[in-house]
Amino acid sequence: MTSLFQILMLILDVVWFIMIAHIVMSWLINFQVLNLRQPLVAQLWDGLNRLLEPLYGPIRRLLPAMGGLDLAPLVALIGVYALRIVLINNASAFY
Repeated sequence: MTSLFQILMLILDVVWFIMIAHIVMSWLINFQVLNLRQPLVAQLWDGLNRLLEPLYGPIRRLLPAMGGLDLAPLVALIGVYALRIVLINNASAFY
């Protein structure tokens, strides 16, 4: 059961990293450091959006409209971190 716990933690770490990369890339695009007309940037952005939209979509439907401010990534980050805390605190169940 230890390996199951480690696999779950690895998955959460990968999701965390992908979400952080998406957030940082969105800032760089909004501040015009990165340009979506560059093919590599556009492909990375599209790939990250496709990976994270199934996670962000339901959260966006639950949150009220904030006038252009997207809080779905923040809520998802907090959710992943909370799930990680729950798994770590209940790690004895895996042993």
